[in-house]
Amino acid sequence: MTQPVRLDADYRARAWQRLATKAFDVLVIGGGVTGAGVALDAATRGLSTALVEQRDFASGTSSRSSKLFHGGLRYLEQMNFDLVREALKERELMLTRIAPHLVRPVSFLYPLTGRGWERPYVTAGLTLYDSMGGARSTPRHKQLTRTGALRLAPSLKRDALTGALLYYDAQADDARHTMTTVRTAAAYGATVLSSARVVELLRAGERVVGAVVEDVETGERVEVHSSVVINCTGVWTDDIQTMAGGRGRFHVRASKGVHIVVARDRINSETGLILRTEKSVLFVIPWGTHWIIGTTDTEWDLDLAHPAATRADIDYILEHLNAVLNVPLTHDDIQGVYAGLRPLLSGESEDTSQLSREHAVARPQPGLVSIAGGKYTTYRVMAADAVDAAREDIGGDVSDSVTEFIPLSGAEGYPALVNQVDRLARHQDLPVWRINHLLQRYGSLVHELFALAENDRSLYEPLPGAEEYLKVEVVYAVTHEGALHLDDILARRTRISIETPHRGIESAEAVAQLVAPIFGWDDERVARAVGAYHSRVEAELESQKELADSEANAERLSAPDARRIPVSRTPESP
Repeated sequence: MTQPVRLDADYRARAWQRLATKAFDVLVIGGGVTGAGVALDAATRGLSTALVEQRDFASGTSSRSSKLFHGGLRYLEQMNFDLVREALKERELMLTRIAPHLVRPVSFLYPLTGRGWERPYVTAGLTLYDSMGGARSTPRHKQLTRTGALRLAPSLKRDALTGALLYYDAQADDARHTMTTVRTAAAYGATVLSSARVVELLRAGERVVGAVVEDVETGERVEVHSSVVINCTGVWTDDIQTMAGGRGRFHVRASKGVHIVVARDRINSETGLILRTEKSVLFVIPWGTHWIIGTTDTEWDLDLAHPAATRADIDYILEHLNAVLNVPLTHDDIQGVYAGLRPLLSGESEDTSQLSREHAVARPQPGLVSIAGGKYTTYRVMAADAVDAAREDIGGDVSDSVTEFIPLSGAEGYPALVNQVDRLARHQDLPVWRINHLLQRYGSLVHELFALAENDRSLYEPLPGAEEYLKVEVVYAVTHEGALHLDDILARRTRISIETPHRGIESAEAVAQLVAPIFGWDDERVARAVGAYHSRVEAELESQKELADSEANAERLSAPDARRIPVSRTPESP
C-alpha cells in the first residue's frame, strides 16, 4: 500500500525543482480526469511522469459533468454496444475495487408515456443493459405500474406517465474523484502541479521533446524535457496541436452542457428520474441534500475556461422538467448553476448531440500523443490507450497497464471504516452523519483530517454559510489537496458554490481567514481574495440573466480571473 502524498506548499516547491532538473519519460498536459488517469497509468507502469495543469485540477469539464458513472442508455439505442459494455465494466470496477469510497449506486425512474410498444421496447433495452454488466453490483431493473411509480416519485403528475421502469447506475463527485486520482498518481511517484501552464513545446527538428512551463502564480518559467508529451487538454486539444506546429489527426468541438441544482425538498421523490426530450435526455439526479438537473447540449465557441449558462439554457431545463411535475420549479428555487464543455470529436453532423462520445488517440508527430473525446466513465481506458500509443516514443520495454488493479487513495480499508462509523463518531465526538459525510468524500484518508483536528477541536466546527461542511475540510484542501485559491476550495474541493443559495459568498470570508495563516496572507490579501470570489459569483449570476451566449460570455468575463490567464476565445476570435 502506497503512502498518500500531501500536495502542500513544500511539495509544490519540490515539484517545480524536479520539473527543471529531471528528464521525464512522460509529460502530461491537462489535469482533468483524463490527464490524471494518464499520469496514474504511466506512473504505475514504472515510467517517470509529470502532470501539469494551467488552472486547478478538474477545473474544466471534470468538475462540471452530470457526475455519473454510467453505461449510457442512449448509446444502447444508437447500437453502440461496445461503448456501453466498456462503460459498464468501468462502472463496476469503480464500485467494487478502484473507488468504492467515491462511487456509489443511484436509482433512476424511467417514466413510460405511451401504451403498447413502449414498455416492451424499454424493457428489452434495460434487460440488455443488465446483461451487459449493469446488474453485477446493483439490482436488476424493475417493472412498475403508474401507481407504483407515483409511490416512489409523488412529485410526478399522474397524467405524465402510464407506468415506469426502475434501473440503477452510479454517481460520484467528479471533482473529488479527479483530485483523488491526481493524488494517487503522486503517491506512485508522478510529479503533479496545478497553476502550471504550457506556453511552448520544445522541439528537436520535427520531434517534440518537452515543453516550457510557466508558474501562473509567479511567472517563473522552466524547460521540462520528456520522451513524450501526452496532450489531455480536452476542449483545448487543438490549441496544443497548433502549438506543436501541426494540424493534428482529429479536431475537437465544444458542446456546452448546463445543470441546475435545487434543494431536495423541491422534488418529492425517493429516486432519480430520467426524462426524454426532443434532443437528448434530462437527468434528475439525487445529490446529498439537493438535486442536480440537466443537461443541455449546444455548441460553444467562446471562452473555454469559463463557459456561461444563459437564461435560455435554464429555461429549457425548467420547461422540460415542469412538464412532468405537480408543483413546477421556478428560477427562485435554483440554488446553483454550472456549465461545462464536452470535448467532442468533430464529425460530419453539425448537431453536437450527434457527434462522437467515443475517444480517439493520435500520434500526429514524434514525441506528441493527443487523446480526446470519450466520457468521464471510461477515463481509465482512455488513459491506458494514450500511454500505449506513447510506447514508440518512450522506447524500451514498457509494461502493460495495471490500473484495473490499483485502488485510488482512500479506498484501502474503506469497507471496514463503514462498519466502524458508530465507534468513529464516539471517538471524534461528531454525529454519525458527519462521519458518513467525511467517509464518502475521503475514504480511509479521513484519518488525515482527524489528525488535523486532534490539536484544534475548533476545526470540527461547521463552516459558516455552508454548515454541511466542517472547517477542517477547508484546511485539508490546502494542506493536502493542492488548493491555491478560494474558488479551488469553494467550487471543487467542496461544492459550496453550487450547493448554497449565496453560491459561497457567505462562506468566502471564513474560508479566507482559515487558509490565510497557511498561505501567509495579510489582511489586504484576504480582502483581495474575498473580493475576487464575490466578483466571480456576481458575474456568473449576471451571465445567467442573458439570453444569448455572446452576452452571457461577456458578463462572465467581466470578473477578474484569480489565475490571470489570457482569455482563450472571444466572439471576434473563434
